[in-house]
Amino acid sequence: MNVKKISKKISNATAIPSILDSAGIEFIPINTVDWEKDYPYKPKVEFRIAHTNDAILIHYRVEEKSSRAKYGEDAGHVWTDSCVEFFSAPGGDNIYYNLECNCIGTILLECGPSRQGREMASPEIMKKVLRWSSLGHKTFDEKIGKSRWEVALVIPYEVFYKHHITSLDNTLIRANFYKCGDELQTPHFLSWNPIKTDSPNFHCPEFFGELYFES
Repeated sequence: MNVKKISKKISNATAIPSILDSAGIEFIPINTVDWEKDYPYKPKVEFRIAHTNDAILIHYRVEEKSSRAKYGEDAGHVWTDSCVEFFSAPGGDNIYYNLECNCIGTILLECGPSRQGREMASPEIMKKVLRWSSLGHKTFDEKIGKSRWEVALVIPYEVFYKHHITSLDNTLIRANFYKCGDELQTPHFLSWNPIKTDSPNFHCPEFFGELYFES
């Protein structure tokens, strides 16, 4: 998938939806139900992505039959809430980052070569990820009933703290996008690029897709 470049500096995540609208960047579905036998539920989830001179921009849009935001502080178990995720290997090596974000913009950021022994980013690094959520930023217990929400992220290149990235122009990186809700009334696990494992596991860089960042 090609990732278009935006020729402006973004200092506020609130502006991302309108900026991507103006650039004509379309949404891509996250609609692969990898473990359909045990987790057949498929909420409507889509994302769009762009980049600037110093950051990756991602805008998610979700419709699901319930939502939860238990975690309001970064570095918590956000994957158990209504959660969208971006896993990427931007350095061309075996290190990949998992950036997980619940529906109120609370994030978890880690990196490493495998699911075990991952290194969590410092609070200072996580704060560099700018967020906007259509639901605000206050925590809430699970709300049963149709829920629509959006999250937008500005991910500066310096957030990839194990690498020195100054530009992604004309660069091909491996990545995947996910939607989950491990502790919701109806747990679910969706991916952009299919994952071929017997049980839910997003930490599978061998199944990442490809993103080409235009200049």
